[in-house]
Amino acid sequence: MPRVKEFDVDMALLKAVRLFWEQGYEKTSINDLVDHLGIHRRSLYDTFGDKHQLFLKAIERYNEYLNGQFQSGITRADSAKQAIRFLFDFMIEGTDDKPPGCLLVNMAVELAPWDLEVDAKTVQSFDLVEKLLAELIQRGLESGEFASTRNASELAEEMHNTMLGLRVLARTSTDKEKLHRIAGSAMSMLDI
Repeated sequence: MPRVKEFDVDMALLKAVRLFWEQGYEKTSINDLVDHLGIHRRSLYDTFGDKHQLFLKAIERYNEYLNGQFQSGITRADSAKQAIRFLFDFMIEGTDDKPPGCLLVNMAVELAPWDLEVDAKTVQSFDLVEKLLAELIQRGLESGEFASTRNASELAEEMHNTMLGLRVLARTSTDKEKLHRIAGSAMSMLDI
């Protein structure tokens, strides 16, 4: 008869997300994970596999979190422009209880060059954000909200690239006003 888990698997996964986000993959040891998650080493291996498998599951959980945040903000927006502005603001401000920056951006820099699984998950997530931006931009172009004569997909690529740069700058002591100016400048592409 299988043993009943003595811990909340999703809560442990959220704790792993935060630890990997704060420390990075390489600096996070199994002992760090055991201590931070508050579970036994054997339970960690039985539930999540090795450190790498736990990390991949943490990326999936982080993507679920991001998608939920994005959809919530977009649903509340009254226009395509407001929805895109929400995405920029989220990239700059994040949320109060999270480390600055973006776990995916961090992992794209730290691991994607040599870890094909992380690269695939990162590219997949980035592609989804670009697709979401392209849909919002197309909606704004069709409604006349945006005056740009450029292709929605190309605009989305440029805006997403700016968003990724903002996520990197958000980890530094760069003034938030500067980040918002950069976002405003990127948004002006919608009317050129």
